[in-house]
Amino acid sequence: MASHRKPKQRLLTSGTARAAAFLALTGAASATFLHGTGHAENRLTPAQVRAKVDQYRREAEQATEKYNGAKEKADRARQALDALRDQAARRTTRLNTARNALGAFGAAQYRSGTVAAALQLALSSSPDQYLKRASIVERAGNRQSALITAVGRQERKLRQVRGEAADRLAALRASQTAAARHKRTVQRKLAAADRLLDRLTREQRRRVLAALDGDGAGGAGAGGTDGADSLTSTTGRAARAVSYAYAALGKPYVWGATGPYGYDCSGLTQAAWRAAGVSLPRTTYTQINAGQRVPLGQLAPGDLVFFYSGISHVGIYIGGGRMIHAPHPGAPVRVASIADMPFAGAARPA
Repeated sequence: MASHRKPKQRLLTSGTARAAAFLALTGAASATFLHGTGHAENRLTPAQVRAKVDQYRREAEQATEKYNGAKEKADRARQALDALRDQAARRTTRLNTARNALGAFGAAQYRSGTVAAALQLALSSSPDQYLKRASIVERAGNRQSALITAVGRQERKLRQVRGEAADRLAALRASQTAAARHKRTVQRKLAAADRLLDRLTREQRRRVLAALDGDGAGGAGAGGTDGADSLTSTTGRAARAVSYAYAALGKPYVWGATGPYGYDCSGLTQAAWRAAGVSLPRTTYTQINAGQRVPLGQLAPGDLVFFYSGISHVGIYIGGGRMIHAPHPGAPVRVASIADMPFAGAARPA
């Protein structure tokens, strides 16, 4: 009887069985998860893609303004650092001249055997040491006292300038680091928006972009009679700023740019008002405080109009409820309705 029994299969140990079951379950779960993740964005409707792309673009614009602010700080710090380095070089020259004069005076007295005790102390000690002995310096002769005082003064000034230069260098490096971080954020957000758009058919992409860009009233020749009339009736600096904005129609959006071949939103408004002789700060969130605040119902051509709660977008008002602005990468400078985006405020540059 035993010879006709089927051989028993070796049973898995309890530990091996648990491990095999775990691997099977996690493998199945991983396959399901990865399958769902890989196709989640593919399953977005065109309307959902539009919303996501709009979100990515707004986040990229916020990061662009932060990049602009960090770059502006870096530029100012670099200019200040260069000026301080020049000043330090000049002060070093003056310090060396004063020391040389003091040394020549001391050598002359040494040769004549009349070196004063105070001068011997000054020549044989560090500047800090003889500065601590100001009472001895005061008892020295008029000429040698003046020379020693000049050396001490130049030494103090040089230390101060070098300290300020070190602070500026630290500020420069911090601003450069921040700018690089914001730049990476911009690139990441814009790349995410492009990936979503690439998953649409050509017709879906056209419709989504048309919806994102409004009704398309922003071609290089857009503006209608409202824009022409407002430009004609506007005078002074505002007219020059608006005229500059009209001349920029059709030029590409280039993030971080202030012209003349491309602009981001705050770069365009800064350049337009610079052409009118008014210096505006670089970013949207500083430009809104650069002039008199204006209620929505009292807008005049040339006013800066701001959008979104984070004050992340700006255009230049041209009248008739419209503005000229640099919308986003891929869209040129154009005319648009100020009703296309959530209005956040307006300012009239001085």
